[in-house]
Amino acid sequence: MTDSPKKETTHFGFKEIPTHQKSERVAEVFASVANKYDLMNDLMSFGLHRLWKRFTLEQANVRSGQCVLDIAGGTGDLAGEFAKKIGQQGRVVLADINDKMLAQGRDRLINQGIISHIYFVQADAEHLPFPSNYFDCITIAFGLRNVTDKEAALRSMYRVLKPGGKLLILEFSKPVIPVLASLYDKYSFNVIPKLGEWICDDKASYQYLVESIRMHPDQSTLKTMLENAEFEDVVYHNLTGGIVALHKGFKY
Repeated sequence: MTDSPKKETTHFGFKEIPTHQKSERVAEVFASVANKYDLMNDLMSFGLHRLWKRFTLEQANVRSGQCVLDIAGGTGDLAGEFAKKIGQQGRVVLADINDKMLAQGRDRLINQGIISHIYFVQADAEHLPFPSNYFDCITIAFGLRNVTDKEAALRSMYRVLKPGGKLLILEFSKPVIPVLASLYDKYSFNVIPKLGEWICDDKASYQYLVESIRMHPDQSTLKTMLENAEFEDVVYHNLTGGIVALHKGFKY
């Protein structure tokens, strides 16, 4: 499979910017919100993000001794749960492109006392610095929409996944119930940026996050992207009426 030519511009929320600027702009957003990231997740989702991640953990179904990669792992909530499931014989790698988010995750997991078999790597999802055919399971939760070249990231994930391994992508998606979609739009654009202003003194970052959700591919488009990256048996589960979707694909 040949790489598609790089585009000169890409979206940053609803804005169009030079492609080479996106990773830096996204990094600025997450550096700004890192300290209040978990609190804002609870407030914005009314705590539902914990249920969405629990479902992801169930679908991952990892076993003792396996090797797991959590991309855009941020503050480490998924990585910490994976570490409990795979035990001392396994390995969890928490990867994030943002050093401040990575530091938040490391501090949180140190405080929880589950650091011994978790490894922290600052890495770009488009160019994962790991050997081919290495991980039994890869997850990325609420991170893919911030990646500049999603197709390149999916190919990179495919490369480092073992044959028989699975990829799980948890991401905001497109509501499938019209009334819910309308309410969700009103809530997203009218409430979330104000929460960001009140809690983080940063309205702009949360305005970007709302816009980035709207620019992310819908469920069927992302399924096709996974299939184009050679993942097989790709399925998705709509959660909370499609506000969030979990995509799962396998490498054989």
